[in-house]
Amino acid sequence: MTTFADLSRPLALLRMLAVDHPDLPAPHVGMSPICPGRLDFSIHDDLGAFEAWREALGIDPAAVRRNTQSGDMTMVLTAFAEVAEAKVQLIGYAPNVAALKAVA
Repeated sequence: MTTFADLSRPLALLRMLAVDHPDLPAPHVGMSPICPGRLDFSIHDDLGAFEAWREALGIDPAAVRRNTQSGDMTMVLTAFAEVAEAKVQLIGYAPNVAALKAVA
């Protein structure tokens, strides 16, 4: 059984980020007993906010994967890192402007 104490690393990272980067745009934050050592951030409709978080987390731009979903109408950026002994998953969702222009 996973306990609340098992979430201590991602919780500590979340607290550290709130103190060190209070001006970052607020993401959706998730933790799960299924992956207790991981902190998930998702950013919706703002790739600038994704970039700000990527920089704050020290994720190399080359580590960002780019995909699409919803019939190529949504761009999805995904990056993984380890920060302060916690695993981090950063996901950004935004309209795929090129695909939207193509169907307009």
